[in-house]
Amino acid sequence: MPSNSPTLWVVATPLGNLGDISDRARKVLAKADVILAEDTRRTGKLLAGLDIKGNGFISLHDHNEERRIATVLEFFDEGGSAALVSDAGTPLMSDPGYRLVKACREHGVNIVPVPGPCAPIVALSACGLPPYPFVFLGFMPRKEGQMTKLFEAHGATGATIVFFERKSRLRETLALAYKVLGNREFAVCRELTKDYEEFITGSLAESDEVSAELKGEITVVIGPPVLSGPASEEDILRLIEKELPSGDKPKVIARRIADSVEGWTAKAVYEKVTERKTNS
Repeated sequence: MPSNSPTLWVVATPLGNLGDISDRARKVLAKADVILAEDTRRTGKLLAGLDIKGNGFISLHDHNEERRIATVLEFFDEGGSAALVSDAGTPLMSDPGYRLVKACREHGVNIVPVPGPCAPIVALSACGLPPYPFVFLGFMPRKEGQMTKLFEAHGATGATIVFFERKSRLRETLALAYKVLGNREFAVCRELTKDYEEFITGSLAESDEVSAELKGEITVVIGPPVLSGPASEEDILRLIEKELPSGDKPKVIARRIADSVEGWTAKAVYEKVTERKTNS
């Protein structure tokens, strides 16, 4: 529930299934003095579907966020409280709001997250690819050169890569990913939590088999590099050297490596990790 001091609530809303709204989010959206929305008409429909009567809306999107900040801060100075939402999911994840949250923190406004649906996390939880470590790239840039640089930079970390892509560019982007990253497993996660939810999995080498007629919102997950065939001890030692700077516990490192190779259990990798740490 909103506190008595000026507060900005950062509220996650359903990706598609209205049943995913939390009781806490309902209460905050009903009580907030105003709702800052990327698209006020779309958010109005969402609240109507949830049987929530909001107390008013202010639009806040990429093209007016900077100008809106002063207005919103004045609103907080007068003692008001506001809820920030995106069109769907968790605000700021490829949506406007970061600059507002930063300005509110610097202004002394209380910032309270109300967590809930988040497309990258939903995709990772159900696609069957290693969920961590991962990097989220938001919407991919339109220029091939910029996409190539992103894939090169983040592909080199060995992390799972998650991003949003427009349906019209999906096959082109997967083809570029194969060119830059080599053959990796991928999942195209479409219409998450909606009636036509679909997970299309495969390898980037065969990504041209993905239909060019897909519709709806798309989240793409590309897994880490996977060695072909049973990994050698030399491969495992090389991966351990790469993982040790993370500072994670040996069990965590061992599990991560075992998940990325064939022919090794987490226990066997753990023994190599502890042996390496003992001899260092």
